[in-house]
Amino acid sequence: MKKNLTHYLVEQQRQKGAVSAEVRLLIETVARACKAIGHAVSKGALGGVLGSLATENVQGEVQKKLDVMSNEILLEANEWGGNLAAMASEEMETLHRIPTHFPKGENLLLFDPLDGSSNIDVNVSIGTIFSVLHVPEGAQGREIQESDFLQAGIKQVAAGYAIYGPQTMLVLTVGTGVVGFTLDREMGSWVLTHDDIRIPENTNEFAINMSNMRHWEPPVRRYIEECLAGAEGPWAKTTTHDGLHRWLPTCIAY
Repeated sequence: MKKNLTHYLVEQQRQKGAVSAEVRLLIETVARACKAIGHAVSKGALGGVLGSLATENVQGEVQKKLDVMSNEILLEANEWGGNLAAMASEEMETLHRIPTHFPKGENLLLFDPLDGSSNIDVNVSIGTIFSVLHVPEGAQGREIQESDFLQAGIKQVAAGYAIYGPQTMLVLTVGTGVVGFTLDREMGSWVLTHDDIRIPENTNEFAINMSNMRHWEPPVRRYIEECLAGAEGPWAKTTTHDGLHRWLPTCIAY
């Protein structure tokens, strides 16, 4: 019998001490929220969730109906559990502190509730990205501030993303490697299907959002140019790309 998400997290807690009980419950809560988002996404036009709103997020992007709905699902799911001190989202102008009538925890949750939302109306894969941090020592005993979220990536306690596509997947790390779970829609559980996910050292293809080339840092631009140089370039091999933003083990995130 394959492991589900809870089984995996309990093992990580007991055997490796990779997660605390509080973080385990937090990840399970986020995963449940992702199920609800995936269900809403799958309804499409039947659920009346397509289209845009007359608002923009902090990046200046027009918000889709599902952007706002997904944001609310994640907020409501995580407010009351007692595992968090505050949350931050791409769809909110500032942080969201846990209301005073709920217990508070020692963690911070950051998320993009629905990344790639420009793909919603054309039925292309989209996803939810999240990161978990500990409340910094200097914030103990005071109200959480925006600066408390600005921690180095190495400080992350856990991170992952859900993909809503032909299959709904949850890719997760708690600091002991990267694993992938597939949602069993009949059972309603996340089943471990991809163990020890790694980016291949060598590959013949890449996927990247070429429309953002003008914003790339010089090292990223140089690497892509070397890939496109083919057999005559420094890698001495031909590579192909599809030009789209995809969540693949072999992709280069933009």
